[in-house]
Amino acid sequence: MLPRIMKLDTKNIDQLKIGLEIHCQLTNLNTKLFCKCLCNYRNLPPNENTCPICLGLPGTLPLLNKRAVEFASMICLAFNCSIPEKISFYRKNYFYPDLPKNFQITQYNSYELSSIGYNGLYYFANDLLGGSSDSSNENQKPSVRITRIQLEEDPGKIVYEDDKSSINNYSLIDYNRAGVALVEIVTEPDFTSPSDVRLFLNEIINIFEYLEVCDPALEGSIRCDVNVSISGGKKVEIKNISSFKDVEKSILYEITRQKTLVMHDIDVQAETRHWDERRKITIAARSKEKEEEYKYFPEPDIPRINLGGRILCLDYDPKCTNCLLNG
Repeated sequence: MLPRIMKLDTKNIDQLKIGLEIHCQLTNLNTKLFCKCLCNYRNLPPNENTCPICLGLPGTLPLLNKRAVEFASMICLAFNCSIPEKISFYRKNYFYPDLPKNFQITQYNSYELSSIGYNGLYYFANDLLGGSSDSSNENQKPSVRITRIQLEEDPGKIVYEDDKSSINNYSLIDYNRAGVALVEIVTEPDFTSPSDVRLFLNEIINIFEYLEVCDPALEGSIRCDVNVSISGGKKVEIKNISSFKDVEKSILYEITRQKTLVMHDIDVQAETRHWDERRKITIAARSKEKEEEYKYFPEPDIPRINLGGRILCLDYDPKCTNCLLNG
């Protein structure tokens, strides 16, 4: 029988590493990222907020929402990220029912620096609870490194018959959300405490609210995937987490699970696991994909965007010649 996970002492776990992938919908936009469908899809009948572009029908062409580029740039500046002179988009190819095109338009840094922000650093406003920071300077605020921030489209929403995937006879798909502008913030594995992860998430939603790019109160507007590894082992990704409280619980459970495997000389598999909110456990979903399996290649229908170090205006003025949105 596993120990009660909420009493797990994470300070004494060898080489505990926790990294985050935070997905923030730009809910304060009027339209989706590449078409004129409404950004606010909530409370609409299923599959009513769609068009040939966000459904990926043949012959359609995406048109980039310039306001989304400005919102994403504001988030990058708030996280002290470097912003490149040019950004570009890539196709991430994989088959899943919530992707009507069978690929996601996103950004990818392996071939070139294409993401809208990189090499950021977030300083905590409050003291850490679990000591995730490795800063040697006591007067320096604890911080977390931001690997990259990228702008991409949100997939559709899958509604399952039951929380237990093993007994599902069917799934329903609502494409109203497909194509909504999404900013993904990827951190380095700098966290060593689940409580510090929750503190970080609670702090950054204040940034989104202050910038007026997202309303965190909306269902599904901010989501978080977690990567956990211990003792220098393989990384396990946890998805399907609905709340910040459950983010902390899922990490605690996954640490306990991996620690138990290591104690019994069982290898931890690199895999994606789903958080079962009802049973409060993680469930194996699939083996972890390698980057090359996504077959990234440049999006041919969206040219490179030259930011050119121009001023990002927080208050949009159509007469401003330096604003990113004008030209």
